[in-house]
Amino acid sequence: MKYVLVSGGVISGIGKGVIGITREVINWKVSRLIAENSLFHWSALEDYWPQAQVSSIKIDPYMNVDAGTMAPKEHGECFVLDDGGEVDLDLGNYERYLNVTLTKENNITTGKIYQQVINDERKGKYLGRTVQVVPHVTDAIVEWIERVSRIPIDDTAEEPDICIIELGGTVGDIESAPFIEAMRTLRRQAGKNNFLQIHVSLVPVIGDEQKTKPTQQAIRDVRSAGLSPDLIACRCERKLEPATVNKIAHWCQVDLEQVLAVHDLASTYHVPLLLEQQGLITSLSAILSLSTMTIKSSHSERGKRMWREWRTLTNAQDRLFDKVSIALVGKYTSLHDSYLSVEKSLQHAAMHCHRMLELIWVDAEHLEDHTQRSDPAKFHKAWHEVCTADGVIVPGGFGLRGTEGMISAARWARENRKPYLGICLGMQLAVIEFARTVCGLSDASSKEFREERGLSKSDDVANEVIIHMADIDQEVLGGTMRRGLHATVFQPGSDRSILRELYQNSKQASTGASHAVQSPAEIVPRKPLSLVTNVNGDGPALPTSILERHRHRYEVNPDFIDTLMAHGLLFTGKDEIGKRMEICELPQDEHPFYVSVQYHPEYLSRVLEPSRPYLGFVAASAGIYEDVLQQVVDGHGNIDAKDFAAQLPRRQTINAAKTPSIPTAPITKNGYI
Repeated sequence: MKYVLVSGGVISGIGKGVIGITREVINWKVSRLIAENSLFHWSALEDYWPQAQVSSIKIDPYMNVDAGTMAPKEHGECFVLDDGGEVDLDLGNYERYLNVTLTKENNITTGKIYQQVINDERKGKYLGRTVQVVPHVTDAIVEWIERVSRIPIDDTAEEPDICIIELGGTVGDIESAPFIEAMRTLRRQAGKNNFLQIHVSLVPVIGDEQKTKPTQQAIRDVRSAGLSPDLIACRCERKLEPATVNKIAHWCQVDLEQVLAVHDLASTYHVPLLLEQQGLITSLSAILSLSTMTIKSSHSERGKRMWREWRTLTNAQDRLFDKVSIALVGKYTSLHDSYLSVEKSLQHAAMHCHRMLELIWVDAEHLEDHTQRSDPAKFHKAWHEVCTADGVIVPGGFGLRGTEGMISAARWARENRKPYLGICLGMQLAVIEFARTVCGLSDASSKEFREERGLSKSDDVANEVIIHMADIDQEVLGGTMRRGLHATVFQPGSDRSILRELYQNSKQASTGASHAVQSPAEIVPRKPLSLVTNVNGDGPALPTSILERHRHRYEVNPDFIDTLMAHGLLFTGKDEIGKRMEICELPQDEHPFYVSVQYHPEYLSRVLEPSRPYLGFVAASAGIYEDVLQQVVDGHGNIDAKDFAAQLPRRQTINAAKTPSIPTAPITKNGYI
C-alpha cells in the first residue's frame, strides 16, 4: 500500500477565517487531482503510466463523531454514503472525481478515535496500562488508516493500490497534534517509496507582489512537527512568477520541480491538465516508484477510457455558448458549500446537455411576505430571479425558516409550467403546496414545524400532510435518520412516469435483490452509479426499482395520499414495502417537468454519469428534454461523453409546454397578494 498525505499550513497576516476556508478548498482540490493523476490515463504517457486503484480517507480533527449534526451554514454540506454514513463533504468530492464508493470508515474524526480508545479501555484491551495520547491514540489512528485503506472501493472488490489521506485543519492546531504524530509513525512504517506528502499553502498577492513568507513559515511548521513535505502546492489567484517559484524552492530547500503552482482557471475540471504540465506525474512516479506496480489490463483500459471521456467532456466546456439558468431556492444560500452536491449535479447535467450552467442563488426568505415589508428591493429581486430562470430547484433542509418562500416558488413553477425539481424537503413542501392550493387544505403543514409555530407535540393538528416517521427516534438527533442506500419501487400504472423513463437502461445494482442498508462489515462494494433493476437483462426496459441514498426523518402522511392523488398528484415511486412515498410528479400532459423525490440523487451523480433526475430537469429547463430522453434510450443508459453533446441541438429550442407568465405579485400560502 502506498500513501499520499495532503496537509495544510498556517498562514498568518491575512485573516484566519478566510485562510482556513481557502486552505480547505485547496486541500480537496489538490488531493482530488493527485488521485486523478493516479487513476486516469494521461495521453502523454500512454505506453507506461499505470492505472492504479485509488482510495481516500479524510481526517477531521473535530470532536464530533460525524458530520450529521453540524449546521450547513457553518460546516457546509453533510454528505451521505451507501452505508448511511454522514460524513464531510470532501468524501463527496472523492466519490465524484474518483468514481468510487466509500464507507463511513473513510472519514476519521477525533470523536471516532477517542470513542474507540475509550471503549477498548473499558473492555480491558490495554491490560491495565495507563492509556495515553501517545502511543495509544496515535496507534489507533495508524491502525484505522491501514485497515480502511485496504477496503475495496468499486465492483472489482480488489484492494486499492494507493490511499489519499487528507488531514483537515492546519499544522499547529492543538486538535491536529495526535494525527500529525500518527502520520509521522505511518511514514516510518510504510517505508521508502510508499509515502508521499504534499503540503498546501497560499501565495497571496499584496500590492501586485506575490508573497512567499506564509509558505516559508508553513513549511517550517510542518517540519518542526516531524514531517517533511515532498511536494509544495502553492495556490495563487494568478500564475506564479518564475522568481516566486525560485524563492519558494530556495528558502524551503526543495527542487524547482517540487513546487506546484495552482492558479485560478476557468474551470476546476481543467486543473489536472495544469498539474500534468508541471510534471506532477513524473514526480509521483519517481517518489512512489509507481512504474514498478503491476496493474491489470482491465484497469488500464478502464482508466484510458475514463480519461478520454473526461477530457472530451471538460474541454467542450470552453466552447459552450447556450446557457441554462437554474434558480436554487434554499435556506442556506449564504454558504454555497451547503449545497455542494446539488451544484455539482447541476453542472454534470448541464455539461451533458451541452449547456453552460447559470446557477442563481435565491434566499427563500427573500420570497416571503415579511421581506416585502422590510426590504422590498430584496423581495422583488428574488422574485425576478425565480420568474426569469429556466428552471427552479428546491433542495433539502431542516426547520421552518424560509419554507413559505420555497412553497411559493413551488406553486409558481407548478402553475406556470416551469420545470421544477424538489429534493427531500423540496418534495415535502411541494406536497404541502399542492394540498393547500389544489386540495383546499389551507392549513396544511408539517409536523416538523410544530415547535416553531408555537405548538406542542401533543396538540391535535388537523392537516399535517408531512409527519415524523414512526420508527425514527424523535429525541436523539445524531445518527437516527433514515440514511443510506434504499430502494424505490415504481408503482403499477407508472409507465408514463418522467423519472421511470429517465432511469431506464441504467446499470443494474451489484447488490442484487437486497435493498436493506447493511452494516459496514456486510457491505460489499457495488458498481458506482448502479441504480436500476431492469424488467429484463437485455435491451431497453423500464426499471422496476432504483437504488438511491436517503437522509430524512419526515415523510408524507399516508392518510392524505388518496386525497392528493384524487386531485392529480401522482406518487409513482414508494419504498420497498409500499409504505413511504419516494417520488411524486404531475402528469406529462399537465406539466413538462414537475418532479419531486424524497431521496438525494445528487449523492450519486458523477461527471461522466450525471444523476438522472438532474439530467432530466436541466434538459427540460433547456428545452431539449425529448432529445436527451432519446439519447438515454438509444445509449442503453451509458451516455457517451464524446457523441452525446454533439447530437443535441446547439440552440435552445422553445419548449412545447405553455410559456410561463410572470405574476404581477408573488404567491403566499393564501394566494396572490
